[in-house]
This record gives sequence, C-alpha cells and structure tokens, in this order.
Amino acid sequence: MDYTATQSGFRQQPSMRLRNSPGDSPDGSQLFEDTSRAGPGPQAGYRNQQAGPQTAGFPGQTLLSEPMSNLAMAYGSSLASQGREMVDKNLDRFIPISKLKYYFAVDTVYVGKKLGLLVFPYMHENWEVSYQQDTPVAPRFDVNAPDLYIPTMGFITYILVAGLALGTQSRFSPELLGVQASSALVWLIMEVLVVLLSLYLVTVNTDLTTIDLLAFAGYKYVGMIVGLVAGLLFGKPAYYLSLLWCCAAIFVFMIRTLRLKLLSEAAAEGKLVRGARNQLRMYLTMAIAAAQPIFMYWLTFHLVR
Repeated sequence: MDYTATQSGFRQQPSMRLRNSPGDSPDGSQLFEDTSRAGPGPQAGYRNQQAGPQTAGFPGQTLLSEPMSNLAMAYGSSLASQGREMVDKNLDRFIPISKLKYYFAVDTVYVGKKLGLLVFPYMHENWEVSYQQDTPVAPRFDVNAPDLYIPTMGFITYILVAGLALGTQSRFSPELLGVQASSALVWLIMEVLVVLLSLYLVTVNTDLTTIDLLAFAGYKYVGMIVGLVAGLLFGKPAYYLSLLWCCAAIFVFMIRTLRLKLLSEAAAEGKLVRGARNQLRMYLTMAIAAAQPIFMYWLTFHLVR
C-alpha cells in the first residue's frame, strides 16, 4: 500500500483492480466463468446444425405429400364404390330392393278398401289382378294387388296391442314382448318357407313370388288385431266371436285369391277340377287358407284372459 502524507495524517490510496485480472484470486482461477462476451463455442454450433434440418425440412416433401394424399383418396373412393356396387348386386339377388317399391305404392283409399275386403270378402266378385302391358298395376290402382304396407303395419300394431294386453294383466316386460315379436316373426318365416317347399314339390308353375307369399301371410294380422282389441274391450266372449269372424273371412279371402294363382284356368273359371296335378293344387290352396286361422288363434289366445 502507498501512503501519502496529508495535513491530517496518512490517507490510504484506493487500489484500482481490473476485471479478469490475474490478481483476483490467490491461485489465479475464477469461481465462475464469464460467458457474457464469449463467442459461440463448438457446442452451440452443433446445436444449430441439429436444429437446422428439422426447421427447414425436406424441400420436396410438401410437393410429394399432396399428390400421394390425392392418390390415396381416389383409390379409397374407388374401392368404396366397387364395394357398394357388389353389395347392391348380391343383395338384389336375394331381396329385390327395386321391386319392393311396388308393394308399398299404396294410398289411403286402397288401405281402406283392402281392410274392408279382409274383414268382409263375401260380396267381392272380381278377384283378378289388373295388368298393364304384362305388368301388374300398382296396388293403389287395384285392390286385388298384394302389398306389404298392410302386413308391415299389421305386424307392428299386433306387437303394440300384445304389449298393451300384457300390461293390463300386469305381465308386461321388455323380454316377454321381445319373445312375442320374435315368435310371431319366426312363425311367419316358417310359413312362407313351407309354402315355397310345397310349391316346389307339387311343381306348380305360378307367378307368385316370395314377396307375394309374405304379403298374403301377413294379412292375418288384421284379424288378430280385431280379435285382441275386442277381447280387451269386451272380454273373452267378444274375442272368440270376432276372431271366429275374422278367421272365416281370411279363409275365404285366401281361397279366392290363391286359386287364381295356383289352380289352372279351368278352375279359375269355376269349372270342375280334373287331373291329379290340379287336385294337388286345390289341396295346397285349401291347406294354405286353413293354416291362417290356426296361426291367428295360436298367436293371440294367451293374450286375452
């Protein structure tokens, strides 16, 4: 230290120490390294090299991704269209979707007349289906044409009325209603299959299709609904009386309708049926008609108490 003399004594001279001078510590080393003025080291350069390709990206990546995505979308849409065409083609072989529109071409007038014909068929005279250029006219233009609207609505209404009957007897449950619906559907399918097998065994050449048989078999739900409603409103005697009337009506309806489809032209005109084949056709017609009252009673008797 330097001491200078003053009037009041000695005064210590302040010692000026430079930054980063070797005299900062006794051993000449610092506790922390000063990086404020240091340039970019090798580690920083390495990090910049790693971040560079990720941020910049491949130059042709965007150009290649758009054509590839468009190609994938076009290929996927072509596969979807081919699959849809294949499903439609195979489905049309078993269930003619295009022909179903014919069976639902009905109106209010047709439905009213058809329901009246199913309940009271005794006064109806002309049972032949009208044709236009070898094609049957739509049901709304001919009350004799079969349809699927009344059988479908009849089946649904039958299930609803059955649920109502079970509810009035404190026996309603979703499981029991499901059993009722499934059993009715199974019996309907079995009936149509048996009729188809019978037609094949008897070798009947007829224009009846599977959908026609399904329609004719579904008409019995109208009489079943009438019997159930009468039983719910007026008791069991009313059920038996109304069901008996509807069973007789559906028997007459089926006989007069199917004889034009199954029997020969001579039988359709009311002449004497001759020949073993015509006898088999007549028995088959009567068997189909007689099966309707049996199914009507079997599917409704346990719902009325």
